[in-house]
Amino acid sequence: MKILLPVDGSEYSRSAVDFVATRVSLLGKKPEMELLNVQPEESFWSKLVSRGKGGEETHDSKSIFRYVENAFGAHGLGLRKKVLRGKPAEAIAEECRRFGADLIIMGSRGLSPYQGLFMGSVSTGVIARTSTPVLLLRGGEPPAGEKLTVGIAIDGTDYGAEAARYVADNIDLFGSVSLFVAIYVVTRQVEESFSVAAACDGTQLTKEDYERLSRLALEKAMQPIRKILEEAGITAREVVLRGDPRDEIPKYAEKHRVDLVVMGSHGYDNFDAAVRGSVAMAVASEGEVPLLLVQKEEPEVAGH
Repeated sequence: MKILLPVDGSEYSRSAVDFVATRVSLLGKKPEMELLNVQPEESFWSKLVSRGKGGEETHDSKSIFRYVENAFGAHGLGLRKKVLRGKPAEAIAEECRRFGADLIIMGSRGLSPYQGLFMGSVSTGVIARTSTPVLLLRGGEPPAGEKLTVGIAIDGTDYGAEAARYVADNIDLFGSVSLFVAIYVVTRQVEESFSVAAACDGTQLTKEDYERLSRLALEKAMQPIRKILEEAGITAREVVLRGDPRDEIPKYAEKHRVDLVVMGSHGYDNFDAAVRGSVAMAVASEGEVPLLLVQKEEPEVAGH
């Protein structure tokens, strides 16, 4: 696995570093890891008086890299280090393509979609510019140890299947002894579809009917997911919730101490995420639990 780890010395960045440093099963496979520090663009006058060339380590970047190297010291990894100048989100996305990263791991300060749009959240910008999976770590104590509780968001679409497939293909990242929970949210739209179908038959649904239909919806959504996970030797507990997934997934994760949530995403850009209400972007922005976004590229439409 090739991992791009943007670092800037902030508490959010250190949370990302500390999380990766505890992934013994992953680090034991000696992944290729590149540390990336993006420095502000130089002004015209600073370029004239600067003796260094673009891409050289600065005093700040050396200090930042030293912290990371100390964190990974016992694992004997040959860490690549790179310094770029420019706008962080653009530089990270471009370096991701150049490096051929399989995963970006970075800290996030957790802004709302509207704040991310107007205030320039780096993590929001990276998600908008790349289809590479992005693992966002928040400030505070990161989940540590090999045994995590991992939530996989399932919605009955290919995006949920993509999330499950990523877990199955990269079990070393999560740890083979971790606990997995498949989370399915019955939305208002789904419940309304139950009511419309019942009304066509002249039936009024009871609370028990909604419970039964919700379980049937979960069963349908889980059929392909179970196959993906079972082939990797993973058994997941299945949970059904009701409401808006943008609210219910973070609430469940916090209440039940889920260490990491994995979600599939359609990869909307910043504006679409804010206006159309992307579930993945909302959870990424508002939740406090570490989040792995697995973006699925939309197929091209003929003639476009």
